[in-house]
Amino acid sequence: MELASSSWFPAIAGFMAGCVLGFAARRQHFCTMSALERHWYAGDSTGLRTWVLVATVALGLTQLAQFMGYADTRSSFYLSSDLAWTGSIAGGLAFGLGMALVGTCGLGALVRLGGGSLRSLVVLLVLGLSALTAQKGLIAQLRVELVDKLALDLSFAGDQSLGSIVSAIVGADVSAAVALIAVAGLLWWVLRDPAYRRNIRAISTATIIGAVIAFGWIVTTLAAHHSFDPVQIEAGSFVVPVADTLMQVITFTGVLPDYGVGLVVGVVVGAAVCAMRRRDVRWEACDDARELGRHLVGGFLMGVGGVFAMGCTIGQGVTAVSALAASAPIVMISIAVGARMGLAYLIEGSPLAAFRSLAFRT
Repeated sequence: MELASSSWFPAIAGFMAGCVLGFAARRQHFCTMSALERHWYAGDSTGLRTWVLVATVALGLTQLAQFMGYADTRSSFYLSSDLAWTGSIAGGLAFGLGMALVGTCGLGALVRLGGGSLRSLVVLLVLGLSALTAQKGLIAQLRVELVDKLALDLSFAGDQSLGSIVSAIVGADVSAAVALIAVAGLLWWVLRDPAYRRNIRAISTATIIGAVIAFGWIVTTLAAHHSFDPVQIEAGSFVVPVADTLMQVITFTGVLPDYGVGLVVGVVVGAAVCAMRRRDVRWEACDDARELGRHLVGGFLMGVGGVFAMGCTIGQGVTAVSALAASAPIVMISIAVGARMGLAYLIEGSPLAAFRSLAFRT
């Protein structure tokens, strides 16, 4: 395990995983915002089912790895015993609204950057800087008061894993059963559409991306157990790691890049390789000041919202789901509501149009 003890091991492993993730996402046009928009406005659930399948694969593989002792999700910040419910709701709403204004999430912006989108570069710069101020700057003071101090204490269960909570309530360890039920329920929804069951390309892409998330848990757990330096156990998120990547670029503190930074860089490289292979590289910029303003506001909301919610559509929607974190469904429902309001504003002229009909079709 000499390799796992290297200080560079997490970053290198993250870069490799990111290359695979970026290539697969670019090849299949994997995008949470696009999936939601087509589901609501075109009646096409293919993208949404692919996204849910990603979370399902990540959940199944991660829980299997944890059962076998190869992953330790309980040591991650996603399973803290404090459930920051106010941050999950407010942060999710902000992130979803920002995602609609931008047209994609953090992962999508990185994938688009790999294809030459300068608009995405603007979004990522603003997202990273706003995430830093929500972490350590002036907005962090507001976060402490409105999020950290109002968190629910779930120490009776040991952590906020749904398996731990249910086990504490029934008085027996039923974590494995909870995980199996969750996987079965999600798979049933995804595969109940006969047309989707024949979409081998979408299914294979979802399997690859879900496996990348599980790989992250395994690799960072391995590094944490063998490295002499502190290693954060994580699997994939694209808000704080984007901020960390910016810090690595602009300043040197003696701290080496971690898994998240490697993942961010790898996604851009993987997406760029895919774009070049398909001759799909196009330099794109904002058309006018109004579009630029929308991207600036959207990137800010995504950065601040992602920190308040402790994750994005991948961080909470896939990684936290794979750990069965109680925060995941709260954040994802909030993101969906925020995104629906944002789309209603852009398409229908008012965010209130989102509530005129129940458009969350299944």
